[in-house]
Amino acid sequence: MKYRRLGNSDLMASEIAFGSWLTFSDGPRKDRAIACVHRALDRGITLLDTANVYGRGAAELVLGEALSGIPRDSYLLATKLFFPMSDTDRGLSRAQITKQLNASLLRLRVSHVDLYQCHRYDNDTPLEETMLALSDAVRSGKVRYIGFSEWPVEHVEAALGIPKSEKFVSSQPQYSLLHRDPERALIPLCSRSGISQIVWSPLAQGVLTGKYAPGGALPPESRAANDAINGFINPAWLKTGVLEAVQRLRPLAAQAGLTLAQFALAWVLRQPNVASAITGASRPEQVDENAAASGRNVAPELFESAERIIKAAAG
Repeated sequence: MKYRRLGNSDLMASEIAFGSWLTFSDGPRKDRAIACVHRALDRGITLLDTANVYGRGAAELVLGEALSGIPRDSYLLATKLFFPMSDTDRGLSRAQITKQLNASLLRLRVSHVDLYQCHRYDNDTPLEETMLALSDAVRSGKVRYIGFSEWPVEHVEAALGIPKSEKFVSSQPQYSLLHRDPERALIPLCSRSGISQIVWSPLAQGVLTGKYAPGGALPPESRAANDAINGFINPAWLKTGVLEAVQRLRPLAAQAGLTLAQFALAWVLRQPNVASAITGASRPEQVDENAAASGRNVAPELFESAERIIKAAAG
């Protein structure tokens, strides 16, 4: 496993991170989820990402159980807030930041998190209130650094200009061969501002693993087939032409000595502003495959060929 500095912080993040947003919310599979966390740590994955809203606290509870007894300085713990935790609890007000941070720490069984992230932008709270509350959380010792996910670029710029405020060190965007929007404005801004990307959905919700056959039925255990969790999948990605294009990436991955999933992860990591790619897993063997994508030197022309194939199919 290779490691990259996270923005202007002193945190060194594993190139592959482990995310809990799906697996840990499913209570009956808790033991397998905990096994995946332990396998991730065994493989050198040190960045563990979750959020209070995943399973309305269930993900943090299970992650806290999984990390019980493991030295706190051996991993980086990242969580988030914004989305509703009850009919009245949501957003990025000072009161919510204080309340949700304390609740997350209790569920995670820790005294601090390494990274506290704003899950979305809060249009109902003054930005200065949010940033100063986050700054106070850092100064309290309960948070080491702060980040954001899917904020409009203009609000990131405004936050960076607030005096006497802690500065963001991380951004968590969706980014993959099938979703390259961050390249237009977000990554250039972050590169200039000491902010690294921690990418979510680097495999485009599993589409870039090649498991969806063109013209075939959706695998019954897949995300796309599960109405409870398939809301993040762009329907255009499941069109026959796109799925055929994904299959045409297999020979390129083979030339690089990688599986298709590893090739897609290595593509994300080719971007210097990306510190880490978040992956999930329902089995420890999936953790092994994802972790093996770190540190791969892939010929640039293979990535360029992949980009042309995807662009021709997906636009």
